[in-house]
Amino acid sequence: MEVKLWNDKREREMYDNLAELFAIIKATEKLEKAYVRDIISAAEYETESQKLIAQFKTLSSTLRDTVPNIERFHDTYKMDCPAALNRLVTSGVPATVEHRAAAAMSSVSSAAVVAECVQNFITAMDSLKLNMIAVDQVYPLLSDLSSSLNKLSILPVDFEGKTKMREWLSRLSKMGAADELTEQQARQLHFDLESSYNSFMASLPTDGS
Repeated sequence: MEVKLWNDKREREMYDNLAELFAIIKATEKLEKAYVRDIISAAEYETESQKLIAQFKTLSSTLRDTVPNIERFHDTYKMDCPAALNRLVTSGVPATVEHRAAAAMSSVSSAAVVAECVQNFITAMDSLKLNMIAVDQVYPLLSDLSSSLNKLSILPVDFEGKTKMREWLSRLSKMGAADELTEQQARQLHFDLESSYNSFMASLPTDGS
């Protein structure tokens, strides 16, 4: 005797939609693995991924009352598709789009830190020219500069500016807040700042690199 899963057209449509949802999740898992294994190109992956994500969003919205929790649906049918869940539910965009966004954010972040370093270099050098040589005036400026240099990942650990700023901060920390740099110390510090600034500018990547 034939057993029907549905009693009317509405129930049949619901089961068809559940089957489509199952298929989309499985297809996404296969696509993610193919991309990771370099079986398809990034362009092909992105096109197909965007299509599956759009279909998933439309279908999950339609099934919102029937399937309120996609993870539970995934677990109920023992689908074992973690990559698909990440792409469809957590991320919502193709991996290629995610990577481009991350690279853009990294670029913007680096540019902001570079600008911060330049500003701190100039502020410190200008302060010395204005004869601001008391320890409690110099130390915060060098500390800010050292902090901004350490935030920039493109600089090596032994970068001249980092090393010199650490040496000066160590020296100043042993002095009193009201103590002042001697003329010779002030000249040496300005020289070190200028030298480090030039090295810093030379170390920045050009547009062509």
